[in-house]
Amino acid sequence: MSVRVNGTQRHAEVEPRTLLSDFLRHDLGLTGTKVGCETGSCGACTVQLDGEPARACLTFAIQVHEADITTIEGLPHGPLHAAFHEHHALQCGFCTAGMLMTLDAFLKTNPEPTEDEVKHALSGNLCRCTGYAPIVKAVLER
Repeated sequence: MSVRVNGTQRHAEVEPRTLLSDFLRHDLGLTGTKVGCETGSCGACTVQLDGEPARACLTFAIQVHEADITTIEGLPHGPLHAAFHEHHALQCGFCTAGMLMTLDAFLKTNPEPTEDEVKHALSGNLCRCTGYAPIVKAVLER
């Protein structure tokens, strides 16, 4: 398969059953993509597939042939990162990469969201530490 990951073209032979999360973590060494539930429920494995959030634990690597993948390692630091830091919008950090990948894509199409829109955008990402309030505040005040 051939895929562009964080702006770099990659070529690899993968078994048909290899998950995108495993390919990114084990074959490419991009460990920012976390594997939590392995059922697509927690959002920790969220990457951007052609600019849209996608669950890497539910996607076979072979499905992304000729696609453009962005992982947390390829996401440029900017106001959202700074706001997460300023508002203490992370604690253990396990969910943070998935949150940032989801929010980055969301904010590209909705740059001035309401609080309810942010909460809806995050509804597929679980965080067991923050209670979400600082995450939502970080997005709104970035």
